[in-house]
Amino acid sequence: MSAADAIQHVDILGAGRMGQGMALAFAYAGLHVTLIDFKERDVEARIAFAATARGDIVRQLQTQVAFGRIKESQAAEVMARIAIVDRDRACALLPESAIVFEAVPEVMEAKEAAFAWLCNYVRADTVIASTTSTFLVTELQRIITHPARVLNAHWLNPAHLMPLVELSRSDTTDEAVVQRVVALLRRIGKVPVVCAPSAGYIVPRIQALAMNEAARMVEEGVASAEDIDTAIRTGFGLRFSILGLLEFIDWGGCDILYYASHYLARAIDPRFAPPQIVSDHMREGRDGLRDARGFYDYADVDVPAYLHKRLGEFGKALDNMGLAPAFNAALLENRSKADPQAA
Repeated sequence: MSAADAIQHVDILGAGRMGQGMALAFAYAGLHVTLIDFKERDVEARIAFAATARGDIVRQLQTQVAFGRIKESQAAEVMARIAIVDRDRACALLPESAIVFEAVPEVMEAKEAAFAWLCNYVRADTVIASTTSTFLVTELQRIITHPARVLNAHWLNPAHLMPLVELSRSDTTDEAVVQRVVALLRRIGKVPVVCAPSAGYIVPRIQALAMNEAARMVEEGVASAEDIDTAIRTGFGLRFSILGLLEFIDWGGCDILYYASHYLARAIDPRFAPPQIVSDHMREGRDGLRDARGFYDYADVDVPAYLHKRLGEFGKALDNMGLAPAFNAALLENRSKADPQAA
């Protein structure tokens, strides 16, 4: 049995929306969770907060019941796996903890207080994963004892539904710790990716650029907010749910991005100029699929089979969204106009 398989209980420090979402993800997958309310409260406030947090999680489960994804009995089973405790009760439980996900507010003073308190109770080998979207893992490792057991685990909202979890490690982080967290997340159906300690991780850094550009287009009168969002839902987002951004560069050819970027840099702003790696690929003849190398190496790939697989996935996505092209659609539309009863 691997170390990740041995983990049957997960502790989460911070019982706000993100903490609740993570607790639901683990409990839904079959693990037991202790959700720790770190904020100091009087007895009455602690009871009220726990009741509110439990109610919020129940509502998320009832949504899944309404969608027919689970039964009422299964929702009750999930809730039975989640314990919501205050920090005083947690003190007696943490010495047995294998892994703690930290989800306190995004304020360094709050992080420092949480980690100082946590390190008084957990073992030296307890893995600590911060859900911060603000602070680098290298910053957090400076305020935690035994920094080799620390990494960032950035969950996307809603945490119980979104598959992706971005793990950020430093050179100090023990590789065994990274692999243990990767295996645990995969075990509950998440899709972990690993990145260096860089601001914005992967998704927030890319989406910040895309969202700001969309806002600029509204500001400049390029298109309405509605049309921009329609373009994203039915074009940009749909396509990149099947093909990753770098995979798409290889798919179409690096030359398309290279020349388009230079054109946009001249026509709009120098910020559109291609990065050095794109220019290097052009110079080195790494144009993507047609050269059998780009951001990926296709030398040993059955390209026709690969294309067939991706196009099949794209077709399924179009079907699921009700956007797949219909055979004879124009003829059917003309027929329905001529004879409304035939529609």
